Amino acid sequence: MGLWFVHLFCQMGKAGAAFSTAFLFSSRDAQESPKGMVWGRATRAFANYVENLVAFAALDLGLIVTHHSAGFAPTAWVVARAAYIPLYLFNVIYARTVAAGVAMISLLAMCGGWLPEADFPRQLCVEPCR
Repeated sequence: MGLWFVHLFCQMGKAGAAFSTAFLFSSRDAQESPKGMVWGRATRAFANYVENLVAFAALDLGLIVTHHSAGFAPTAWVVARAAYIPLYLFNVIYARTVAAGVAMISLLAMCGGWLPEADFPRQLCVEPCR
């Protein structure tokens, strides 16, 4: 959740430089063009994060509920997404691709946490299975 606030405050902070104060305090009926590219990058990075957060949350909650472990994959996802923010804002093209790739591989590794084990059906039984 903390990473969500980092993205949000980054976007809000860049909005002050991209738009006039009058526009920011208006009802925004008329669209004003932003100044500079950083606000647009912050907005796209936030949207990308929200899209990926849905998959991460679903996988993580699924692993928790089924009492499975994905090892270090959830931590690797959070670290990669945290590294992605400044890399994307400052347009470090190859490093940001690596960070995004690590995050995607982490999601795949979390999917691997659900691979069946030898005694998987017994884990689901409340009463002793026969």
